[in-house]
Amino acid sequence: MDLQRRAAFSQDGQGGNPAGVLISDQLPSVEDMQRIAAEVGYSETVFAAPQGDLWRTRYFAPEAEVPFCGHATIALGAALGEAYGAGTYRLALNDAEISVDALADGGAELTSPPTSYGPVSDTLLDGALALFGWDRSSLAEAIPPAIGFAGSAKFLLLPLKHENDLRQMAYDQAEGAAFMQAGGFVTFNLFWHDEGGTVHSRNPFAGHGVYEDPATGASNAALAGYLRDAGFGAHPYDVLQGVDMGAPSRLRVTPLAGAGAPVKIAGQTRMIAQ
Repeated sequence: MDLQRRAAFSQDGQGGNPAGVLISDQLPSVEDMQRIAAEVGYSETVFAAPQGDLWRTRYFAPEAEVPFCGHATIALGAALGEAYGAGTYRLALNDAEISVDALADGGAELTSPPTSYGPVSDTLLDGALALFGWDRSSLAEAIPPAIGFAGSAKFLLLPLKHENDLRQMAYDQAEGAAFMQAGGFVTFNLFWHDEGGTVHSRNPFAGHGVYEDPATGASNAALAGYLRDAGFGAHPYDVLQGVDMGAPSRLRVTPLAGAGAPVKIAGQTRMIAQ
């Protein structure tokens, strides 16, 4: 089994979010997949094996399995394209079927699971803000916070009023982990819109053993689905992430038409030296 290390959503051959990619004739045991993910140490490692016309696909963070991971799917798409050629690859996840297009230029574009969203309780919102030393005055007024889903993957979506708060984000990882685990969140998507419509995002990932994720396709699919379905815009846009970590990443986000519809997320990849 040949484990690859690829950074997804890289920008100009730099940055991006590292993912482990293991393509094999059959998936390793759950115990082995969890062990390998912990040894790799990236926010996610993706495992894929052929299953009829599909690729059976599972994602593991260093401390637990996650139902869907965008950047690892992009990395997998690029790896499948390199091995088998450009085209569309259908992926069977634990509780959804999605696809990823391997592009001729070495990048990839995923189609997410269906998306949905719901309201945030006052108690949950105030607790989440307190983790970062914020209160409700830190939130943008035009877009309410929400709980967003990409398939069964759950995210807290917090729109910020000021870029400075996003840039200076800090929190206690142990407290954040307990809070995210209690709420069943994969990450928090903290985001701010600039005047040109580009979304700037940061994603704490403490619940699965990582302080911050440099590029998160799943949470940005959930965010795009929310913005579309709540009437805040259904046009394609770019997300810049990882800048504050020294891992600049760019995601191209295209919401598909219809309430609850999937979202397309595209980006470039680069190999990471072993």
